[in-house]
Amino acid sequence: MTEPFGGTMSAESQKPPGSEAETGMGNSGDGDAVRDAGSGTVQASRVMADLTDALDAVLSCSRNVVELAVATFVAGGHLLLEDVPGVGKTTLARALGRAIGGSSRRIQFTPDLLPGDLTGVDIFSQASSSFVFHPGPLFANVVIADEINRANPKAQSAMLEAMGEGRVSVDGETYALPDPYFVVATQNPIELEGTYPLPEAQLDRFMVCTSFGYPSLSAESAMLRDAGGSDPLTGMQPICSERQISAVRSACSTIYLAQSVADYIVELAHATRGHPNARYGVSPRGSLNLAAMARARALGQGRNFVIPEDVQRMAAPAWAHRLVTTDRSYGSSPLDQARDIIADVIERVPAPRPQVGGHAQRSDRRDEAIAER
Repeated sequence: MTEPFGGTMSAESQKPPGSEAETGMGNSGDGDAVRDAGSGTVQASRVMADLTDALDAVLSCSRNVVELAVATFVAGGHLLLEDVPGVGKTTLARALGRAIGGSSRRIQFTPDLLPGDLTGVDIFSQASSSFVFHPGPLFANVVIADEINRANPKAQSAMLEAMGEGRVSVDGETYALPDPYFVVATQNPIELEGTYPLPEAQLDRFMVCTSFGYPSLSAESAMLRDAGGSDPLTGMQPICSERQISAVRSACSTIYLAQSVADYIVELAHATRGHPNARYGVSPRGSLNLAAMARARALGQGRNFVIPEDVQRMAAPAWAHRLVTTDRSYGSSPLDQARDIIADVIERVPAPRPQVGGHAQRSDRRDEAIAER
C-alpha cells in the first residue's frame, strides 16, 4: 500500500513486537485488527518526531510541552495554555504553522471584540455590485487566541463554534476553515480583572490544557547571548506538507485500542464522577479525547496499539481542566487540585495486565485479598 509519506509499506511490517499477548491487551483474535491499525505507523511516527525536533530547536520550553502540543495537533484537538506572558506561546503557534508549510494567525482578545472580527465580514464591492466575503483571522491552519478569557461571551462562542465545527457562518453562508486546523488558546492566570472566565462547558471543548512554564537557566541564558535579537524562526523550513499531516492524523485514528484499555478509560472517568473532592467528573467527551491523546502518544512512540501507560500519561493533560472540584479555597489552583484527583484515581483503579492464556487480567486488589483468604 502506498502512503502519502512518499514510501511503500506492508501492514505485516507493522505488527507489534512479539505476539498479541505482548501488546498487553485484547483477545488473541484481535491480531488482524492490530496489524491493520499499524499501516503507516512508521512514517507517521517519523513525521511526529521530525515536527517535535524542529519545534524543540526553536522553542525555550521543555520538550515534554512540545511533545504534548504535537500530540494534540495530531489527535485533531485544540490546546489551552494557562501561563504568564512572554514564555513563547505565540512562537509555538508560528513555528508549528511554518513546520507544516501552512499559515498562522494571532488574535489578541479584548472585551470589545465582535464575532465578525474573528469570522470575517461581507463587504460590498462596487466593481461587482455584490457583497464579497473577506475572511477573518480564524482562516489559518494554526490560530493562537491570546487571552481568550478577556473576550466577551459572544466572541468566545464564535471562536469555540469554529473549533468544534471546523467552519463558520456569516450572513447565512457557511465557509469551511482550513484543514488541518489547530487552535492554541491562552489564559493569563495572574490578572483576572475585566475577564470573562470560560465556563466548564466551553473548557470541555479543549482537548488538552497545560502550561509552558519558565525556560531552563541554560535556555534563558542562550536567549540573552543572542545580541542581535533575531527571530528564532528565521531559516526554519517546512518539515512536512498539509497532505502529510492529514495522513498522520488518519494513521493516528487507526491506532488499535483494545477493549480492556477502553474499559480502563471508562472506569477512570467513572471514578472521577464519584470522587469525594470532585463536584463534577469527566464527561464522555473527555473519555473520547483521552482515547485520542493515548492513540497520539502511542503513534509518537512508534507503536500501533495503546497501552495503559499511554492513558495514564495523558490523563492529567486531557482531564484536569474538565473537573470541577469541591474545594475552591485560596492557596492552590483548581488545576492542581484536579491533577491530585486524577493521580488518586489512577492509583486506585486497577490497570489491565498483560494477557495470559488469551484473557486479559486485571490487578484488582479486592480479588487478590479474597484469594489470599
